[in-house]
Amino acid sequence: MKFKELDLDPRLLSAINEAGFEETTPIQAQTIPLVMSGADVIGQAQTGTGKTAAFGLPILNAVDTQSSNIQALIISPTRELAIQTQEELYRLGSDKKVKVQSVYGGSDIRRQIRALKNHPQIVVGTPGRMLDHINRHTLKLGNVNTVVLDEADEMLDMGFVEDIESILSNVPNKHQTLLFSATMPKPIMKIADKFMTDPQIVKIKSKELTADKIDQYFVKAKEFEKFDLMTRLFDVQAPELALIFGRTKRRVDELTRGLQARGYNAEGIHGDLSQDKRTSVLRKFKAGKLDFLVATDVAARGLDISGVSHVYNYDIPQDPDSYVHRIGRTGRAGHSGVSVTFVTPNEMGYLRTIENLTKKRMEPLAQPTDKEVLKGQLESVKQDIKDTLEHDKHLDRFDSAVQELLADYSAEDIARIFLSESIKDAESVPVKIAPERPLPSRKVSHSRSGHGRRGKFNGHRGGGDHRGGSGNRRRNSDRRDGHHDEKGGKRREHDNKRNGRSKKSFKIRTNL
Repeated sequence: MKFKELDLDPRLLSAINEAGFEETTPIQAQTIPLVMSGADVIGQAQTGTGKTAAFGLPILNAVDTQSSNIQALIISPTRELAIQTQEELYRLGSDKKVKVQSVYGGSDIRRQIRALKNHPQIVVGTPGRMLDHINRHTLKLGNVNTVVLDEADEMLDMGFVEDIESILSNVPNKHQTLLFSATMPKPIMKIADKFMTDPQIVKIKSKELTADKIDQYFVKAKEFEKFDLMTRLFDVQAPELALIFGRTKRRVDELTRGLQARGYNAEGIHGDLSQDKRTSVLRKFKAGKLDFLVATDVAARGLDISGVSHVYNYDIPQDPDSYVHRIGRTGRAGHSGVSVTFVTPNEMGYLRTIENLTKKRMEPLAQPTDKEVLKGQLESVKQDIKDTLEHDKHLDRFDSAVQELLADYSAEDIARIFLSESIKDAESVPVKIAPERPLPSRKVSHSRSGHGRRGKFNGHRGGGDHRGGSGNRRRNSDRRDGHHDEKGGKRREHDNKRNGRSKKSFKIRTNL
């Protein structure tokens, strides 16, 4: 379905067209008409399926810009998601001149109070900070006619149920409620029963929910082998923009330091970092100034970042739903993606549980050989040379030095020396990652053939002939933890993510 087929304000259609969108995603096609009809809606969809526009466009369409009252409230689990939602709604509603304001913890509340005095029509925020404003009487909900619970399962995991109920008790009885969640556990359905009226359910098919466009692999390795193995895979697969998930904050810090020590362009995010630091890292990742972002589960959830080519699960998640959230960061907007999960021998039961949930088998991936690693590194250097020749307009300043070198040495010898200096053995820089407490053993529900097989190396994209290779460049990103540092709140931190890298002398390549 095309957006122009929907009965949307022409000013919204103009903004949609300017953003380069023509056809709706499945969640948008099914949800927008229902929301515009005034129905309560439950949408099961993960991040990256276009759900922000699915609820945002009909809300923007209904906003009365002549009114100074808050007309819609969007509750998000994390600061980053609140900021992203506010930015997207501002962009889509710019031609209609809809005012959108975000409120969240970790930011100056006085500044937010001043912003709320400018009478936004839509407020996006995290539960704790919203409650703070309600208690201060700086957030008045008497005229709210639409409430959105975004990433409801995440808010449930973070212990926000009581906060959400307190917020909803301050909203007039007659209002529309929209609830979106990647998964639908029983507590979410209880919230729906309590606060929604005859909700219409929009459910993305299982195969869409688990990302058909993602090639999913696992590598069986001992704990002490994982870091060196992961960096060798970087050389072979050449990820353009990668997320690495670690189980704890300590793990994220150690992975980040280790990757940086080996020359990778990597940053890490977790709940102990300041809001300014997380925002800074995220901006760099989005702008392509980082190649690898190492993160915990909580820090990375709810973030919509395009262009992620690879997801590396340094630690397999204990919760299979977390796996779906993790790999959902890649394979978006029609692009293919790659996920690689490192599994120790005693964690194979967790891998089988994940496969049962996603209904998709992870293919075994062999440890790359020295020959494969060297080939990937050489491809990266060659691409770097090509890019430099195309974009550096001042190479002629070396002409005299080049002539002197060619007078004394052959071009072949100079090239060999250049390559030997450009390609260093990353493992010559020792990195020790402290072992984490192993996950409790889980019985394997069924045996699976092929688990020790070598992977096939068919030159999957880009220069590396290990599966999951991409094109050119590196990047990093900054993400957020949904921790509850807002008024009186405490949040559990699920810290599970990992890091990426970038070499000093050449670029990692990827094509999306």
